[in-house]
Amino acid sequence: MHTRTLGHGIDGTGLEVSAIGLGAMGMSQSYGPNPGSREDMIGVLRSALDHGVTLIDTAEVYGPYVNEELVGEALEPVRDEVVIATKFGWHIEEDGRYTGVDSRPEQIRRVAEASLRRLRTDVIDLFYQHRVDPAVPIEDVAGTVGELVREGKVRHFGMSEASAATIRRAHAVFPVTAVQSEYSLWTRDPEAEVLPALAELGIGFVPFSPLGKGFLTGTVTADTPFADGDIRSTIPRYTADNRGENQRLVDHVAALATARGATPGQIALAWLLAQEPWIVPIPGTRRTARIAENAGSTAVALSADERADLDSLASRLGVAGDRYNPDQISYVGR
Repeated sequence: MHTRTLGHGIDGTGLEVSAIGLGAMGMSQSYGPNPGSREDMIGVLRSALDHGVTLIDTAEVYGPYVNEELVGEALEPVRDEVVIATKFGWHIEEDGRYTGVDSRPEQIRRVAEASLRRLRTDVIDLFYQHRVDPAVPIEDVAGTVGELVREGKVRHFGMSEASAATIRRAHAVFPVTAVQSEYSLWTRDPEAEVLPALAELGIGFVPFSPLGKGFLTGTVTADTPFADGDIRSTIPRYTADNRGENQRLVDHVAALATARGATPGQIALAWLLAQEPWIVPIPGTRRTARIAENAGSTAVALSADERADLDSLASRLGVAGDRYNPDQISYVGR
C-alpha cells in the first residue's frame, strides 16, 4: 500500500501513514456484541500490518478505556511500525458514562498520561481533541497539546468534528496535523467549509465512517436486524424506512463495483482517496478479511467520468435521514 502525508507538524514534517487506516472503535463498542474474542481482535489488529495498514485509530472513551488497552497490547510488539492516534475531550464518570465534554488543560494532561500507559508507549503519534469544548478557548487546547509535543509525549495535534473557524484559530496557535470528521459518499458536510480550509492550511483529513457504518458495503439492507447495543438502531438514517430509501444509492455503487471487478466498499473508499492526496479514511472492522478488502481499494483507480458520477450521486438520489439524532450531534461543528 502506498503512503500519504498528513499535515506539516511543528517542524514542518508531516505524519506519514498508510493511505487506508483502521478504526478500532467497533472492537469494543457501538456495534453490538463482538463475535470474536479479545485474542481474535489482537490478531485482527496485528494483521493490519500484513496488508500495509499503519494508522490505527482509538480513543480513551471507546469502552471506555478498554479499546486503548486492546490496541496497546496488540501493537506493543510492532510499536515502531505503526502510527497510533487517540483522543481526549470527554468527561467520563466512574461508571463509564461520558456526560459532556472536557478539554481543560489539566484534563488534557491527565488523559495523555493515562493513554500513554494504556497504549504501552512513551509517545502518542496523533492526539485529537475528540469534540470541541465550548467552555475552553481552543487556543488553550492547542497550547496545551503544543506543550505535550515539546515534552516529547505527543507528536502531532489533531481535531475532530470541528468547524473551519475553530480549526483556523487552533492552527494559528499550534499546527494542526489532521482533522477527523465523518465523510463518505452519503455524508458530504465537510465539503462546504472544512475541506477548503484544510487545503489552504496544509492539514490532513481523516474520514471516519467512510463506509457509512457498513451501509455502503452493500451488506446492510432495510431488513437487516441490529443487535442490542448497535448504535445504528438509534440513528435516523438507519431506520428501516430510510435504509429502504437509501438502497438506491448503494445499488448504484454496487453496479459500478461489478463493472470494475471490485466491491461496493472498495468503490466508496476509492472515491474518497481520489478527492485529495491528503485524505486518509479509517474504516472500522472486526474481521481480517475486511481489512484486506479495504486495503485493496488503493488499487482501484476511478476514471474522471466515474468520479463525476459518484460526486453527484447523493444530490441526485437524495439521502434519507440525518446522520445523528439531536443528542448525538450537540458537539459537532463547533
